[in-house]
Amino acid sequence: MGRRIVIRMPRLQVYLPDELYRAVKERRLPASELLQGAVREEMRRQELLEEADRYLAELVEEVGEPSPASVARAEELTGRLRRESTRAPEAS
Repeated sequence: MGRRIVIRMPRLQVYLPDELYRAVKERRLPASELLQGAVREEMRRQELLEEADRYLAELVEEVGEPSPASVARAEELTGRLRRESTRAPEAS
């Protein structure tokens, strides 16, 4: 007979609020797979933030700190973009 290879993964205890626990059970969701995906996504998000910080540090080293006027303009533009992105779409 063929051999079976069993790979054991470390276990981790996770606490969920009651409503999430019930939803996972009622919908028969694969909790372990969901958590693995969420952890991978968070790790990727943190890696991207670290990469952005390194890039910005290199950029500041290369061209210097932005002026107060440049910072104010950038904050104005990002604020406008945030407001526009959260607005309800207009009916056509």
